[in-house]
Amino acid sequence: MASYSIKELENLSGIKAHTIRIWEKRYNIIVPARTETNIRYYNDDNLKRLLNIAILNRHGMRISTISKLSDTEMSEKVINVSSDTSNSDTNIENLVVAMVEMDESKIDRIFSRYIMHEGFEKSVTHLIFPFFEKIGLLWQTGSINPAHEHFVSNIFRQKLMVAIDNVVIPENKNNKKFILFLPEGEFHELALLYYNYLIKKSGKKAYYLGNSVPYQDLQEANQRVNADYLFTSLTSSLNSAEVKEYLIMLTQTFSTQKIFVTGLQIKNNLTDLPKNVIKVSSTIDFIEKLKKL
Repeated sequence: MASYSIKELENLSGIKAHTIRIWEKRYNIIVPARTETNIRYYNDDNLKRLLNIAILNRHGMRISTISKLSDTEMSEKVINVSSDTSNSDTNIENLVVAMVEMDESKIDRIFSRYIMHEGFEKSVTHLIFPFFEKIGLLWQTGSINPAHEHFVSNIFRQKLMVAIDNVVIPENKNNKKFILFLPEGEFHELALLYYNYLIKKSGKKAYYLGNSVPYQDLQEANQRVNADYLFTSLTSSLNSAEVKEYLIMLTQTFSTQKIFVTGLQIKNNLTDLPKNVIKVSSTIDFIEKLKKL
């Protein structure tokens, strides 16, 4: 069972640590364990209960009323208030609960309902991406069990792969060609898969190399397909200085091609990019860029 600090509970639930402490003392909503040095920590059951409390409280239920509910009664009320399938915040909170429980059927239900009402693309941009952003920091610091990350990542990876397979691209030798890849050591490929989907849906040809691609393999792939564009995402494997060096190396090797780049390292740190590097700030931004190619 994973353990969480009160700050991690705050990040996951959206409830301030100060408020959690007050609710602990006043309403006994959750009971933390303590280390030998008397430091509070919380387990999966505490997290699930607090997430359910956050959902009910955000829907107008007073904490004094919530605190009197049993876990079963609380779960039933969460189901009732979650009937609005278009509410992304509630669905994200429910996904976190399902992740902690490792409940694949619950994840499928949440995602399928959202797709039914909002469509696949909005489900990815308004549900999957914010969900992974919310818990990404905790994964990087090791405060969530890695099994949780692998579990949900593979579920959504499968769904993206199915969507990609269902895209029919008309045969046209003049189709613009993209090579999509992640640098060596970069494994966060869900966003790259979605950009692969968008490229194919736009009628372009996509060659998907996947994660942690050795530089020599990238060069060899390009020699074979002679792509018009490269697309990569830089999230966590390189620091700011290394990102700049890597982009310079790309521009020197692929000087005749445009290189699309996205990811946290690009969005947060870099502004002065080489001339043939195109920053992608969002999926909407990229869709507009695709229309002009």
